[in-house]
Amino acid sequence: MKLMPKRVKYRKEMRRVRDRKATKGNYVAFGDYGLQATEGFWVTARQLEAGRVACQHFLKRQGKLYIRVFPNKPISKKPLETRMGTGKADVEYWAARVKAGTVIFEVAGVPVGVAKRAFSRVAIKLPVKTRFVGRRLEV
Repeated sequence: MKLMPKRVKYRKEMRRVRDRKATKGNYVAFGDYGLQATEGFWVTARQLEAGRVACQHFLKRQGKLYIRVFPNKPISKKPLETRMGTGKADVEYWAARVKAGTVIFEVAGVPVGVAKRAFSRVAIKLPVKTRFVGRRLEV
């Protein structure tokens, strides 16, 4: 299951990096527990897929897993030992922009201990510090 957009308006994007905290997607919306990023970073489609596989393998078809981010940023990279010039390189991989505080994965229908152990396996696959969060109760 390769995560990438079906089509995009422009093939290549600028690398823009904005260091801000998330104001949207920073709470558990669909599941009971979530994995929240504590730093901003780009998560690649391969890292997301590795996290999904690790979580679903541990859960053994119990509960439901939600992925809250989608890799829609094309990252291009020139080959090594290539001279300057000759235009921008081709798209190497796709990444999702994740701000600090964004919930990346959510899980529903499992006990808190199982969710914590599943998300600890997912956190190993991600290149950033994360924390385990629960659903906020409405008052």
